[in-house]
Amino acid sequence: MQLRVARLCLDCEEVHDAGECPVCGSESFAFITRWVPAPERRQRPRPAVSEAPDMSDTVKTYRQLLGVDHREPTGMRWVKRGAVGIAAVGVLGWLWGRRGGESGSEPPRS
Repeated sequence: MQLRVARLCLDCEEVHDAGECPVCGSESFAFITRWVPAPERRQRPRPAVSEAPDMSDTVKTYRQLLGVDHREPTGMRWVKRGAVGIAAVGVLGWLWGRRGGESGSEPPRS
């Protein structure tokens, strides 16, 4: 088990690396590195972002991918709006005809 992820359960004093203690199920813990310092594993520090050779190309690529405009063409938008409009007019006409037909379909009383 890595020292950086080792946890001490504060309830049963079990050492584990899970989100909750596997013995008692408690979620109260303290990292072992609180008392035992973990040495730095890297031999040399990481380069800054500006020093990374491929970072600028990668960042440009991601920005291009995220910046793509996924809007529909204007013509297709108008076709969809027209179809919705025609459907709405059809439903309104059908409802208008039903209401007008119901009041006039009653047989006259003698």
